[in-house]
Amino acid sequence: MPDPGPVGPAGPAGPSSSTSGPGGGAPQRLRGGVLGMADIAAATMANVGPAMSFFFGFAFLATTAGVASPLTIVAAGVAVALFGNTLAEFSRAHPSAGSFTTFVGKTFGPVSAVTTALLAGLGYIIAMASVIAISGGFMQITLNHYTGVDLPWIIWTLLLTGLAVVLMLRGIVVSTKWAGYFFGVEMLVLVVVSVATIVEHRGDLSVAPFLPSHLTHGVKGLAAGFPLAVYLFIGWENSAALAEETENPRRNVGRAVFSSVAIMTVSYILFSYATVTGFGYDVQRLGDSPIPFVDVARHTLGALAILAYVGGLTSTLGVLIAGINSQARLVFNAGREGLLPSFFGYVHPTRRTPNNAIVTFTVTALLIIAGWGLGHLLGDGGQMNPVVFFAESSSLGAILILLVYLASNIALPLYYRRYRPQEFRIVRHVALPAVGALAVLVPLYYLAKPGQPAPYSWFPYAALATLVAAVCYATLLVRRDPGLAERVGSVVADAE
Repeated sequence: MPDPGPVGPAGPAGPSSSTSGPGGGAPQRLRGGVLGMADIAAATMANVGPAMSFFFGFAFLATTAGVASPLTIVAAGVAVALFGNTLAEFSRAHPSAGSFTTFVGKTFGPVSAVTTALLAGLGYIIAMASVIAISGGFMQITLNHYTGVDLPWIIWTLLLTGLAVVLMLRGIVVSTKWAGYFFGVEMLVLVVVSVATIVEHRGDLSVAPFLPSHLTHGVKGLAAGFPLAVYLFIGWENSAALAEETENPRRNVGRAVFSSVAIMTVSYILFSYATVTGFGYDVQRLGDSPIPFVDVARHTLGALAILAYVGGLTSTLGVLIAGINSQARLVFNAGREGLLPSFFGYVHPTRRTPNNAIVTFTVTALLIIAGWGLGHLLGDGGQMNPVVFFAESSSLGAILILLVYLASNIALPLYYRRYRPQEFRIVRHVALPAVGALAVLVPLYYLAKPGQPAPYSWFPYAALATLVAAVCYATLLVRRDPGLAERVGSVVADAE
C-alpha cells in the first residue's frame, strides 16, 4: 500500500486520502491546527513532569550510579534524542494522532498496528496509574507536613484526577494551556532551589559528579542507572500524538521533540548537580532520603521550602493533564481506525475532544490502582504505599513502552526505504535508529533481568504474556476485518 501523501500539506494527504471508518462513515477528526509549536513543547515537558520524576526517581538513581549520577542523565538525554529522531522523521513523513501505532503499522502491516496499539495503550495506562496515585500521595505528604491533616491519599487522587479530566474534556487548547502553566511553576521552583543550593555551597563545589571515575562500579554503574535516567524523560513523545491538532505538524512535532529533550536534559543535569552538592556528595545519605530535593530545599530555603512542595503538586497536575491528553489520543485513533472497538473513536461534536478515550483511559488506570491495592491487602495485609506503587507501576509500564520504542526504531529505515526512497538517508534513517534500538535494549535488560525482588521479578513474564496475547488478538482481528490494512494511518494529521 503506498504511503498517503508527500511532505507538505498539498497532494493526496488531503481528505481524499482518508478512508472510511470501521463503521463505513467518514472517520471523526479532532480540531485541527489549534496548537502551535510552543504549545506542544510545553505540553511535552509538562508530560515529562520534571519535578515529579526527579523527586521520586533521583534517590534510587544516585544510589545506583553514585556521585557521578549526572553522567547517567547525560547518557539518557542522548538516547532519548535518538528516539526523538525516529519520532520526528516519522512525523515529518506521516503525522498522525496514532503516533507509534501508525508508524509501526504502516511499516509492518495491520497485525503489528493492532499489537502496537494494545502494547502502547496498556503500557501508558499502567505508567499513568503511577502518576495518578502519586498525585494524591504527594498531596497527602504535603498537607500532613504543614498542617498535620492526614486524609487518605486516594481521596486526593480522585479529586485531582477528576479536576484534570474536567479540564481535558473542555478542550485541547484549555487543557494544554493549564498544563503549560503548571509546568512553568514547577520549573521556576526547581531552578530557584537548584541555583540557591549551588550558591550556598559555592565553597565546596566539585567536578566529581561529571567524572566517570566517580561512577559506582564504572561503566556497569552507568548502565545500571541508565534505565532510571531514561524513565525521567518518559513523556518526551507527547507532541506526536497531538499532531492532528497542531499547526504544521510535519515541522513542529520534530521541533517540539528536540527542544523539549534538550531543555529537560540541561535541567536534569542542573537539578542532579545541585542535589548531590546539597548532600555534600554523600550518596548514602542522599539515598536514605525519601525525597532528596525537598530536603535540599528545606536546608537551603528554610520556611520557603514550601515552594518545593508547590512545585511537586503543580508537576503532578501537569503530568495528569498532558499525559492523559496525549496518550488517550493513541487509544482514540486506534478506535477510529478499527484497531480497537469503535467506541474509543468518538469525538465530542462541539469541542472535538476524544471523550470516550479520555474517560476510559482514566477509569482503567484507577482500576489498576484499586486492583494493585487489593493485592496488597490480600497478600501482605498492608495498605499500598503510593510512593512504592509509583516505582512498581512505572517499571511495568516502562517495559511495554520500551518495546514500542524498539519496534519504531526498527521500522524507520524500512519505512523510508520502501515508501520514500528519494528522501532516504543513511545517517538519519539507518545509523541513528540503529543506535537508538541498542539504547532501548539496555534499560529493557535491566528491567527484565532475573534475580530481582518481587514484584519486579514477574514483570517480564507479565509483559511477555501481554505481547503474546496482543499478537493473537491482532491476528484474529485482521482475519475478520481484511479492510483494516487500508485504514491504518489513513487519517493524516494535516489533512484539511
